[in-house]
Amino acid sequence: MAKLSVIIPTFNEEAYIEDALFSVAFADEIIVIDSFSTDNTPEIAKKYATKFLQRKFDNFSNQKNFALKEATGDWVLFLDADERVTHSLETEIKATLQNPKHGGYKINFPHFYMNRFLYHHSDDVLRLVKREGAQYAGSVHEKLTCNGSVGKLKNKMLHFTYKGLENYISKKESYAWFQAQQQFEKGKKATWLHLLFKPSYRFFRSFILKGGFRDGVPGMTVAAVNAYGVFERYVKLMLLQKGMR
Repeated sequence: MAKLSVIIPTFNEEAYIEDALFSVAFADEIIVIDSFSTDNTPEIAKKYATKFLQRKFDNFSNQKNFALKEATGDWVLFLDADERVTHSLETEIKATLQNPKHGGYKINFPHFYMNRFLYHHSDDVLRLVKREGAQYAGSVHEKLTCNGSVGKLKNKMLHFTYKGLENYISKKESYAWFQAQQQFEKGKKATWLHLLFKPSYRFFRSFILKGGFRDGVPGMTVAAVNAYGVFERYVKLMLLQKGMR
């Protein structure tokens, strides 16, 4: 079977990183790329990782691409510290790498919030790729590309992304600056119409079109915070246009 490398970016993830590392113990190589954590993340990671790297954080793509250059496996699985590979997904990954039909595979991520998995608030994300030719681009909500066609695995990745409402909102606000800066550098403009319609559509898409209403109050909360994140992004883009930050 082709060799598998796992890459995990971290920053102050002491509460999550050990379980993430346990879930990918089957991999041939585990690389942790840390942004100089100030908690016990480095000590925990060094116990299990094949390679422990540290690099000053500038953006998500550069961080992962840096680790990608250190990988030696034929295939690479990208994992966040708050994600877990289930036994079923592990079995499917092993079987897939024995006879791969694509150059990369998407995995479905149902988000965990308010003590339940939101199966109607999930994403299909490209995470398992052939190492050769793979690369990330974009400073936030970075996009992974690979050589060849892209398939999809059947089993899901567990994602414990929401660590409470306050943390979720703070995360959205932080991402908003990265996204606004990225759009500003591309010459995109924000208007009052964006502020009015974009957040409303994001809520409608998350809560209605994607079926978030089926997840009850947690689904509604996630849709509302997502809409707030879009609002923050356009507010910050308008501030950048005025030379303010």
